Amino acid sequence: MADVTVAYDKTADAAYVHFVPPRARAKSARMHPCDPVEVGGMINLDFDEQGRLIGIEVLAASSKLPKWLLESAERLDIEGT
Repeated sequence: MADVTVAYDKTADAAYVHFVPPRARAKSARMHPCDPVEVGGMINLDFDEQGRLIGIEVLAASSKLPKWLLESAERLDIEGT
């Protein structure tokens, strides 16, 4: 199975889907914003310096992603996590 992790900030209602392992997290060299009117939220695609997709940020995540995924995500809005 692929090594994909999800982090979620409930206060900001923003989730980030990481496509690289935590130890190898690359910095985003380029971000491509997608603001499709049809979905009512913004989605940002992050690429590394080689042009590989390294992650996806989803704003208004609670209305875009399944509840089970957000419940199992690493929480960024809780101290100590």
